[in-house]
Amino acid sequence: MRRPTMTDVAREVGVTAKTVSRVLNDDGPVAVETRERVLAAVTKLGYRPNLMARNMRVGARDAAIGLVVPEMGNPFFGTVAGGVESAVRARGLTLIVGSSSETAGLEQSLIATFLARRVSALMVVPAASSDHRHLRSERMAGLPIVFLDRPAVGLRADCVVSANREGSRAGVAHLVAHGHRRIGFVGDAPASLYTRRERFQGYRDALDGAGLPFDRALVEAGHDMEAAAQATMRLLSLADPPTAVFAGNNLASMGVVVALARAGRKEVAVVGFDDLPLAEALDPPLTVVAQDPAGVGAAAAEMVLRRLDGDRSRARRTTVPTRLITRGSGELPPP
Repeated sequence: MRRPTMTDVAREVGVTAKTVSRVLNDDGPVAVETRERVLAAVTKLGYRPNLMARNMRVGARDAAIGLVVPEMGNPFFGTVAGGVESAVRARGLTLIVGSSSETAGLEQSLIATFLARRVSALMVVPAASSDHRHLRSERMAGLPIVFLDRPAVGLRADCVVSANREGSRAGVAHLVAHGHRRIGFVGDAPASLYTRRERFQGYRDALDGAGLPFDRALVEAGHDMEAAAQATMRLLSLADPPTAVFAGNNLASMGVVVALARAGRKEVAVVGFDDLPLAEALDPPLTVVAQDPAGVGAAAAEMVLRRLDGDRSRARRTTVPTRLITRGSGELPPP
C-alpha cells in the first residue's frame, strides 16, 4: 500500500495541492472552513508531510542531529549515542546515527548524506585515517560540528575526549604497584588511531615513571576480540612472557580474558581500559580504567546546544575523566 501524498489530500478536499501546502506550512491566507477540511483529510488519510523535502526546498535546517560512529556493535559507542540522545531530546531534536565501519570513505559519505538533508548539527567519532578539511566551509558557515572520542584531523572544531593518557598511566602504574615488572600492552589497530596512541603513551609514561625498560616485544595489537586474543597468545608464548597485561580498550580486554581462559593462565594480572558488562562475573573479576561514555555523549550534546543557541566562541576541547575500578584481576601479584 502506497503512502498518501499531498495530491491525495487535495483531491479528497477538492482544492489544489498549493492550498494544502499553505495549510500545513501556515504559509498564506486560507479560509477557516477550508483549513478544517484539509486537516480532517490529513487525519483521515494518514498523510505525513515530507519534512526533509520541505526543508531542502525552503533552505531550512532539519530538526535532527547527525552522528557518525565507527561501529554500531561496540557498546561504548552505543552508550555515547545514548548520552547524546538523552540531552538533545529535551530540545525537540532527533538523533540520526550512521556507522562508518571505521572507514574514512564511508564516514565522508555519511557526512555528505547528513549535510544533504540539512541537519541542524553534525557529530562525528572519526574513523581511522579520516581527514576533515572538507568540513571547513560548513564550519565557517556556522554549522555546529563536534567530534567525540577522537579529535578532528585538518579542522579546528569542538571535541570531547576521555582522559586516555592519564587513565592508561594510572592503570599500568597500578600493575607496577602490585609488583609487576614485565607488563604487556594489547592495543587497538591501527597504531595511528588517536585513542590507541594516547593510551600507549600512558603505558610508556607509567613504565618511565617506575624506571622500567620498554620492551617492544611486549606490545601487541588487535582491532577485534579474536585478534586481541591471538595477540595475547603471542605474548604468552614469549621466552620471557609478561606477568601482567594492560588492554587498550573493551574489545582488547575481552580478547585478553578469552586468551587467558583458553590457556588456563589465571595467574596473569589484567587491567583493561573501558569497563565491560559482567566484568564482576569474571574469574577473577576484571579491574578496569572506566570511561564515562554517557558523559562523553552528554558533554558533546551540550556543546552542540550551546552552538545552536548562538555561541560563536573559539573551538574548545573537553576532557572527561576516567576512574580506576579495582576488582581483583589487576591486584594479582607476579608469580
